[in-house]
Amino acid sequence: MKLEDFYFKMRLETDPIIDDTTLRDGIQMPGLAVSSEDTAKIVQLLAEIGVERVELFHYQKSDKKAAKMVHDLNLDIRVAAWCRAVKEDVDSALQLDFNEVGISHPVSYIHFKAKWPDKTPEQLLERVIDVVEYAAKDHGLRTFVHGEDSTRADWNFEKKFINAIAEAGAECYRICDTVGIGLSDERAPLPNGIPAKVRIIKKETRIPNIEIHAHDDFGNAVENTIAAIRAASGVWERIYASTTYLGIGERAGNAETEKTIMNLYLQYGVKKFDGKTQRLKELAELIARATGYVVPPNKAIVGDYSFAHESGIHTHGVLNDPWTYEPYPPELVGNKRRITIGKQSGKNVIRHKIVEFTGKPPDDETLMAIVDRVREIYEGGRKASLRDEEFKAILKEFKLI
Repeated sequence: MKLEDFYFKMRLETDPIIDDTTLRDGIQMPGLAVSSEDTAKIVQLLAEIGVERVELFHYQKSDKKAAKMVHDLNLDIRVAAWCRAVKEDVDSALQLDFNEVGISHPVSYIHFKAKWPDKTPEQLLERVIDVVEYAAKDHGLRTFVHGEDSTRADWNFEKKFINAIAEAGAECYRICDTVGIGLSDERAPLPNGIPAKVRIIKKETRIPNIEIHAHDDFGNAVENTIAAIRAASGVWERIYASTTYLGIGERAGNAETEKTIMNLYLQYGVKKFDGKTQRLKELAELIARATGYVVPPNKAIVGDYSFAHESGIHTHGVLNDPWTYEPYPPELVGNKRRITIGKQSGKNVIRHKIVEFTGKPPDDETLMAIVDRVREIYEGGRKASLRDEEFKAILKEFKLI
């Protein structure tokens, strides 16, 4: 069986560009921090897995040091500074030699009333226009504008906002599903229907490019990201997908970079990721070490248990043919198959582990004695899988090693 038997069947008539914000939105997750040195290492590996743009903070001393280290690497990746809609932030980006910026500002009345009760929407829009012109026209920066809370925005105002920032020199508008209420359903209306939003922006505004930034409050961030990309197919020449590695970020986090890449590569045949996915697991481990984030073992694609098998039915199938319970070879993402022993393990997996450690199969009597020994452990209340060292200790009891 080959990957081509099931994958690479779909095609997109748009170029999806991964715009990773792990080092901006991701590290806003409570309890996370990353050093300047690790920031540079992460950006380097992001470039190697096919990410084409990243965005960075640039406010603290360590942020500025990280930005310089990243620039000095001369990587084949675009590096953008995240800015508020104030000229001082743009000045900071200029001082650090950024060539592009993302300017973030709310577009929903919910945010306007909560943050600027004494300002009219028109006054706020004028402020954003002033900053965008300052960045794009006065200083020649490639400028994205992030429409915070787009999925709760009044479309008539948002349309005016997008056309105004396009006129001011912005090259891309980011749809921000700030509280994760976006819907992937083609029938879903504005403001939170993601396909509807993608298409109407093309139809009724003059912005050259579009981006989707989905939060995961309902667990739909990857779904909404892929839905935006599908909706852009045949409509937009390209679409940016703003994601974070491992989905880290504020509250419930964001659409995972690694999930988005694997869906685009395998399910939609985006071949520019060919040969780059083998380092996905390595990058997950780097980010975990660098930030202090603990990767859930059952995390899709990059978790330690993503290709782990313990129950009798599953291990029997996988040992005979990995395709029975694995969607693709673990090596494709730099992961590995793990056969573990636990409460649900039968004699087939235990025989397999004995051969793995001793190099030869046990006789039936010894096998059943070891099976009984394992069951005895779990009847005593054990829950976790046996570590390799623990199983080797059992084999020593039976003088097999």
